[in-house]
Parts: sequence; structure tokens; C-alpha cells
Amino acid sequence: MKKIPDHIAVIMDGNGRWARQRGMPRIEGHRRGAASLKEAVKTCAEIGVKYLTVYAFSTENWNRPDAEVSFLMTLFSQTIDREVEELNKNNVRLNFLGQLDRFSPDLQKKMKASMEKLAKNTGLTLNVMVNYGGRAELVDAVKKIVARGVEAKGLREEDISENLYTAGMPDPDLLVRTASEMRVSNFLLWQIAYAEIYVTDVLWPDFRREAMLDAIEAYGKRERKFGKTSEQLNDT
Repeated sequence: MKKIPDHIAVIMDGNGRWARQRGMPRIEGHRRGAASLKEAVKTCAEIGVKYLTVYAFSTENWNRPDAEVSFLMTLFSQTIDREVEELNKNNVRLNFLGQLDRFSPDLQKKMKASMEKLAKNTGLTLNVMVNYGGRAELVDAVKKIVARGVEAKGLREEDISENLYTAGMPDPDLLVRTASEMRVSNFLLWQIAYAEIYVTDVLWPDFRREAMLDAIEAYGKRERKFGKTSEQLNDT
């Protein structure tokens, strides 16, 4: 594989649909989806991707049935317990990004402890976006900028980037969306301005190593123009 993106972002969609097609409760789709995330991390780490950012729980997901939200919180906690040692063994650095203060104190403590444990790792950086919304992230960034006293006339694009949850990281090169949905769902609205978008009909619980490699191969065939013409790119 010749062209590997530095940063892949993934909208992990289709857990409920996967379960419904099999006559199973939605929670089984989420459980299977957690296994797909584990394989995505392993694949990206092995082939040299530097950042993997996944949309795990949005600000809107609190509106789902209470039983489903409760299960997701339990699954979230159990996954941290189960996977942190393997992530450490594989030199993965972990970030939980979003408005974390809405989670229970115990879960917040667990997230913080896992991030601290893996903070010195130098391999793949895994960003797990939880209680996350792209618009909320931009509002939070603007609040930080205003608090610093930056005047409107002096505001730069860099000021926004430097105050996002992903500050200090490169923007995604590739955005993957599973389950055929053709929308970005309030995910990384600022950061994906020039990302290549890859949509697949594979549901997230079935999105395993080969599916990720297919997405990366498709990315490798794209010509990234960043506003330039093909002729301009060929002249550089």
C-alpha cells in the first residue's frame, strides 16, 4: 500500500441496523461494534497511520432510550477496563475528547486514568470523541478565544484550530462513514474541510481489517487538490 493517510476519522454507523437485520437487540450491535473498533485500531497501528479519530457518542445520543444509553455507558466503562493494557502494549496513545463533564464522576475518573497511563506512548494516537458535537466544539473554541481577549479584527483561522479539542493534531486526511449514510452528522466540522470522504455500505459491526484497507486504498487513488487545479499540482 503506497499512500497511507496520517489521520483517519471514522463515523461508526450501523450498529442498530446490523442488530435489527439479525433479529437481535440494538445492544448486540453496539457490542459487535466495539470489536470492530478494536480491529480498526490494530490495523491502523500496524500500517503506520498516526491518528485515528472515532465518533463514539454524540451530544445528541443522550436522546436515545434510557436503557440504550445506560448500556452504552456500561460498555464504554468495560471497554476501557478490558483494552487499556493492550493499547499500552501496542504503544497507542489515547484521548477522550468532548464535553466530558456530563459523564458520571466514576467514568470521568476512569477516562482520565487511562489517558494518563498511555500519555507517553509514541505510536498511533486514538481519539475517542464522546459527548461530542462539532458545533459545540466550535462554540467552546470561541469562548476560549474571547476569554483570552482576542479582538475580532485580529482573529485568525489558526486561533480557531489552536482552541479545538484536537489542538496540535493534523486535520484528518480521510473521513470514513459506514452504513451508506451521506452526511457528516456534526462531526469535526472545522477539521474535515479538505478531508477525502469515503462512504461504504458496510455496517460498522462488519467493518473489519479488509474494509479499512479498502478505504485506505481508495484514498490512495485520490488527487488531493486543496483548491488547486490538476495542472497546478503537476507543476509543483
